[in-house]
Amino acid sequence: MADSKSLGEMSLSQLEQRVEAIDEELDKLSKCSMRGSMGPLGWRSHSHHDPYQNEWVRVDLGRRVLIDQVALVPTIWRDSNFGLMSDGFPEEFKIIVGNDNDPQGRVVASFTAEDKLLPRIEPLVVNFPETSVSWVRFQATKLAPRAWDGYYQLQLSELMVFSGEENVALRKPIRVSSQEPFTLRARVKETMVDGSLPYLMDAAGGVDSKSFVSVVDDGSQPSLTIDLGKQSLVSQVHLHTVDLSDNIPEVIHPTFGIPEHFIVEGANSADFSDAVQLCEYRVETVFDADPIIMLNFEEREMRYIRVTALRPHIDAFGSRVRSVVGFSEIVVLSKGINLAKGLDVDLNFEVRGYVRPLENLTDGKNFYGEILPIRTWINQLARRHDLENERPLVVQEAAKRYAIQERNLRRMYWLAALLVVAIGFVVLVGRIVRMQHVNEIRERFAADLHDELGADIHCIGLLSDLAQDAREEPEKLEGVLRNIREATEETGNAVRHYSNLQEGRLSNGGVRGDIERIAERVVVHLTHNIKVEGEEFLEQLKPRTCSDLLLFYKECLINICRHSGATSLSTHLTADAKSIQLRVEDNGMGIASMDENGVPQSLKRRARLMGARVTISSLAGRGTCIRLTVRNHMRWFYKLLGIFHSKK
Repeated sequence: MADSKSLGEMSLSQLEQRVEAIDEELDKLSKCSMRGSMGPLGWRSHSHHDPYQNEWVRVDLGRRVLIDQVALVPTIWRDSNFGLMSDGFPEEFKIIVGNDNDPQGRVVASFTAEDKLLPRIEPLVVNFPETSVSWVRFQATKLAPRAWDGYYQLQLSELMVFSGEENVALRKPIRVSSQEPFTLRARVKETMVDGSLPYLMDAAGGVDSKSFVSVVDDGSQPSLTIDLGKQSLVSQVHLHTVDLSDNIPEVIHPTFGIPEHFIVEGANSADFSDAVQLCEYRVETVFDADPIIMLNFEEREMRYIRVTALRPHIDAFGSRVRSVVGFSEIVVLSKGINLAKGLDVDLNFEVRGYVRPLENLTDGKNFYGEILPIRTWINQLARRHDLENERPLVVQEAAKRYAIQERNLRRMYWLAALLVVAIGFVVLVGRIVRMQHVNEIRERFAADLHDELGADIHCIGLLSDLAQDAREEPEKLEGVLRNIREATEETGNAVRHYSNLQEGRLSNGGVRGDIERIAERVVVHLTHNIKVEGEEFLEQLKPRTCSDLLLFYKECLINICRHSGATSLSTHLTADAKSIQLRVEDNGMGIASMDENGVPQSLKRRARLMGARVTISSLAGRGTCIRLTVRNHMRWFYKLLGIFHSKK
């Protein structure tokens, strides 16, 4: 049976498969059907106040036998609250085997309360390696309380010892550690090895078969004879008694059909001239009427087996009294194998009174179906106990997994819902970002057109107005047209320069060279001084940043030319690992077109596109100073580069 640890290691699909396998196997096992009516209960020891007592049972096999299994059948109690339960089955015990020259023996199996053998009503099967022994002892070391008063006591219904398929403990001498005083006939120690079990053989397979019953003449000795076909070693005969009424309560006496006194004989001659009495049986009380009367004897080689009713059963049915004989099955065993199955049965009397086929006596079936070998039957009952106890544990573990799976599924639902919301949020944010990007592109495009081409187009417009005014003066018109031509060439140069900036193709002179060319084109009539520091850092700038920086500088110069009235200016560009700073100063009258922060809108817009900070200061008579600070986003690269160089 799987324990909780092994179940915890199984997957959910494995647990489901295990439940299906258990159900499938249970359908193939004998049912644990309890017998009705009266019968022997087995043995009881002395009662104790303390559970830790050594009570034992020893069965002497009479000779050395190879054994590999012991079956313990508990005494069964009907509890008013919990139904059928074992009574007095020990919590801790061991199985000891030995030989006549080995009084101590050796332990072949030991069990404690941790093995969780209880509760149970099915047999406990103890398997061990095959060993040659002449005695077996079942020794309890911790007793269980008996049901009706709580005193501690050892009780056992049947002790079976198997050599192959044969129960070699059947009707063998038995000794016990103690015997309960005032014991009833149903509780003597010999009932532990008489083959009387509290169960009905209710196999899973086979078609049911009704018992053979016949009325016989009063005073006669009816007999039933089976020809085995050849001489065979025979050691046991099992007589399955007539099926009692399936009503509740039963209306048929437990001894119905069983001869009150009968013998089993064996012979090798058909006329039984060499007959040998194998065993004898008397039904003196209802405790002698078992569903299966198991008879054993010294192994002999026989061909013919005869059961003779020396005194048939007397049935008082209503006002009639008559003699009857009947059995459900006659089983002749050789090493646990039924030799009589399917053979004919000869009778010395005429069948009458009941319509029951004679062949039912050896058809291998009883009222419930197939008749199994005793060991197979007991093992199936023990296996049923293990499976029926394992199944709830497997189902419980599977239920836990289902609960975890359901909880995880709910979490997945919530996670999926959150994921949908997150996706929607990401889509919304992406849309907003794209809209902002489009707006930024539009703003940048407008700024670039304004800063790069605005001045040239404005100049062309003014020259066009002059050309319009000089239509009547050819010499003057020629000069104006020449100026327009020069302005358009300068505009084309500006467009090409702007394209180079957008594609990141700066001139061979780098940022310094572009600044100088911009100054030469825009402030032709002004004296200008340019100073650049940190050119190695400027070379690491992205083309877009360089373009924005140059366009900002150009817009500064255009504003100075238009509004300052200056005659000279100076440019100071400084770059390091942290930032880029541009300072442009002139000696004019200052810039008149400013917003509330003092920074012209065109410069403020360009600084915003760069992510930079711009300030402007203007004092009357002293000119204007424009400062731009751009954070260098490549500073982490320089830091790593510095660390690398320091390690080298």
